Amino acid sequence: MKKEKILMLVITVILNAITVTVTAQQKNNSEITIQTSGHCGECKETIEKALAFEKGVKTASFDAKTGKVDIVYNPAKTSPDKLRIAITMSGYDADSLQADPKAYSRLKECCKKEGKHLMEH
Repeated sequence: MKKEKILMLVITVILNAITVTVTAQQKNNSEITIQTSGHCGECKETIEKALAFEKGVKTASFDAKTGKVDIVYNPAKTSPDKLRIAITMSGYDADSLQADPKAYSRLKECCKKEGKHLMEH
C-alpha cells in the first residue's frame, strides 16, 4: 500500500513537470494568419513546404478555400515579416507583399493569379 502511494506521488510529480514544460513551450510560440494568393492543393503544398524550411516555424496550415495560411512560430527565431518574405519567395503574394517575380514565373499556370479559373488539382 505504501509503495502504491509513493508510485502515485512520483507519477503525479512527473505528469505535472511534463505539463509545465509543454505549457512553457507553448507560451513561447506566436500565431499569425497571412493572406496569400494561393488557391489550390498544389499551392498548399508549395506554401507549406516553403514555410517548413523557415527557421522557427512550428506548424503551417494553408486553407485553399480562403487562401490563408495559419502559422505557429517561435518569435525568437523568426518574425511575421520573414514569414511573409518566405511566402513571396515561393511565388505567392503574402498580405500586402507581392510575390517574387522569378518564383512566380516558376509556378504552374493553374497556381498563378490568372489561373484561378482553371480546375483545381
